Amino acid sequence: MAPFSFLAAAVGCFARRSLSVVSCTTSPLPRYTTVLPAAYINPLNYLSSQPSGPPKRPLNGYMKYVLKQQPIISTQYPDIKSVDIIRKIAQQWRTMSPDEKRPFQEASLRDREKFKIDLQQYQAQLSPAQVQQQALEKRQRLAKRKAIRKKRELTSLGKPKRPRSPFNIFISEHFEEARGTTTQAKMKSLMEDWRNLLSQQQKQVYTQLAEDDKIRYKNEMKSWEDHMVEIGREDLIRERTATKKKLATKKSVAKVATKSAKSKSAAKGAGKTKPKTTKKTIRRS
Repeated sequence: MAPFSFLAAAVGCFARRSLSVVSCTTSPLPRYTTVLPAAYINPLNYLSSQPSGPPKRPLNGYMKYVLKQQPIISTQYPDIKSVDIIRKIAQQWRTMSPDEKRPFQEASLRDREKFKIDLQQYQAQLSPAQVQQQALEKRQRLAKRKAIRKKRELTSLGKPKRPRSPFNIFISEHFEEARGTTTQAKMKSLMEDWRNLLSQQQKQVYTQLAEDDKIRYKNEMKSWEDHMVEIGREDLIRERTATKKKLATKKSVAKVATKSAKSKSAAKGAGKTKPKTTKKTIRRS
């Protein structure tokens, strides 16, 4: 009967002390403690005022239409790719009338108004440190996007690829037959093979190829930067190259100025010189 009486006492104690730690002690039995989940012990985790994250930006009317039509098109054409599905939806959107587009655009406007309110409430709950951290993260995102755009622009303008190191050349030559099934395993085996190249002559081959690649890069960069100057994109030239060009321009201008100054001074001095007079000799008769 003792276990049954203890169970009845525990149930009664749990009913009286809900959302807390159950601790029941009877005189003839030892003390037992039942621990509830942390969500019940510390309700502040659920009622915390700390924001979990900023509200998501609303979709425009077109994207709302895409989300609605994507499962329909996928069901109608199960064998086509996702890119072709988006193309079909975009074609449908272009052929729709303004009245057909209006419900999606109005829903987007309502979401924008709600987003503004949610964003104000979210920002009001932030501490100064959180505001500063968000500003830092925003600057980092903008800098990353700017770097990506610049890299794409340089690629489209045909900027030469940077020279490869001896190890990179070794990897490109032996990657296919490297041991391992994944890229990471292949790279690990190639690094071990590179370390095991004890012969200096074997590494010298890749070192010489890397030196030749540096010469290739130097020549291609010179031609490319000259072309950028011709099309008016001096902003894409490397700083040291631009500095050299400026110094060369200054030297040439200084030489021209020196030559012109010398020629002017010579002409001025020639104008001041008096003509020589010849003395006539008179013979006495």
